[in-house]
Amino acid sequence: MKIFVTGVNGQLGYAAALELLQRGHQVILSGSKPVYTGKPGPLNQLPYEVLDITNEEKVEEVLTRVHPEVLLHCAAWTAVDAAEEPENQEKVWAVNARATEYLAKTCAQIGAKMVYISTDYVFDGQGTVPWQPDDQNYHPLNVYGASKLAGEQAVRANLDRFYIVRIAWVFGPNGNNFVKTMLKLRKTHSQLRVVCDQVGTPTYTPDVARVLAELLESENYGYYHVTNSGGYISWYDFACEIFRQAGYGVSVLPVTTAEYGISKAQRPFNSRLDTSKLSACGIEPMPTWQDALSRYIALWKNEEKE
Repeated sequence: MKIFVTGVNGQLGYAAALELLQRGHQVILSGSKPVYTGKPGPLNQLPYEVLDITNEEKVEEVLTRVHPEVLLHCAAWTAVDAAEEPENQEKVWAVNARATEYLAKTCAQIGAKMVYISTDYVFDGQGTVPWQPDDQNYHPLNVYGASKLAGEQAVRANLDRFYIVRIAWVFGPNGNNFVKTMLKLRKTHSQLRVVCDQVGTPTYTPDVARVLAELLESENYGYYHVTNSGGYISWYDFACEIFRQAGYGVSVLPVTTAEYGISKAQRPFNSRLDTSKLSACGIEPMPTWQDALSRYIALWKNEEKE
């Protein structure tokens, strides 16, 4: 299939494009930057479309010309705290909500199906029960979550053939993430304070990419939750396992969200996502987050040697 991927300079867009290429699909990359700036490799050889997704005319022109069978929409404003700044909010809504509407409308016009990457932040994060993909008890706590929810609603309003895929706690080889931050901080800190009352499951982009590919190759439209398996943990638990697997003796202190302070945006305490709908569609569960972390750390250590 001909698949147009937005946000390829980011963590998930990079991993998804690579997976789709390896599966033999015709992949067209796109991003807002003048050239592809992700990790060097096979993606450097693919066609790249410069696209400002907040420009409705450009969206229609590029997608109509390229005419993909599938649009995989990974581009987003993901800086959660910065999204709370008044001077950024127009841009946040333009990227996460209005641009998604432009893309969805154009997909409807050209007959393409659409995969929209969303987030656990569309929920209020209360309680301890895992969120179901088809839950509609939406109460986002921050601007980022509200803008992503608006994007979901735009996709559903304009398309019948769509996949809305919520992910959480993302880390991967291309770009910055919690794991990379922890591994950097251990160089300058012998002790770190990490939040212990926000609970979810880490999600490794190469593993998500495999699931996304299997979904878009199917006709199983709808809402999905995609994270690694291995159980629900806190950020504190994750940090401890990062240093254990990496072999670094860093002291990690558990603190509550209130004790940690700093964050401008309110975070959900409960980011547990139920992924069982994938198995019901015949998609193999993702590996454990512990296994994913070991693969990521092996890559990171190799890059550190170079």
